[in-house]
Amino acid sequence: MPPFLFWIFALLMLVFGAAVVINRNPIASALNLVVSFLGLAALFMSLDAFFVGIIQVLIYAGAIMVLFLFIIMLLDLRAEKLRKINWLASAGGIAVALVLLTQILYVIGNLKAAQQTFPPLARSTIDDVRNVGLVLFGNYNLPFQIIGILVLVATIGIVLLSRHELR
Repeated sequence: MPPFLFWIFALLMLVFGAAVVINRNPIASALNLVVSFLGLAALFMSLDAFFVGIIQVLIYAGAIMVLFLFIIMLLDLRAEKLRKINWLASAGGIAVALVLLTQILYVIGNLKAAQQTFPPLARSTIDDVRNVGLVLFGNYNLPFQIIGILVLVATIGIVLLSRHELR
């Protein structure tokens, strides 16, 4: 992947990640999180981690975000009301973020390993997807099924708790 695509996807992740935190509407925040997950999947693809990238799209951007949106809509969450900004806390947060950024730039500037590029990874002849499937459905089949039942029970519980009684 060309370097400019890396920077585009990294910027996409940062912008939409910030939009998740800044946005007051929970549905819009969840949709911003989907775009951030897609940018992360693209970065995994650029590292030749195709399985992790596809799983990122299928599981996180697909199934889990659909579950989040389903729960948000069932709970009927409204946009958060505007309130006064605590300027002292905001200034403290910005100061901590700037100190962290300064430390990161200092370490990158003074560490020789951080200034060198990594050699390309060797191509693997092992089929990762097949091995993950064999381990998941061979060694961990029972825990995998139990987690599926727990998610189903949790979803049914949320539906029952969010139901409005007609009076």
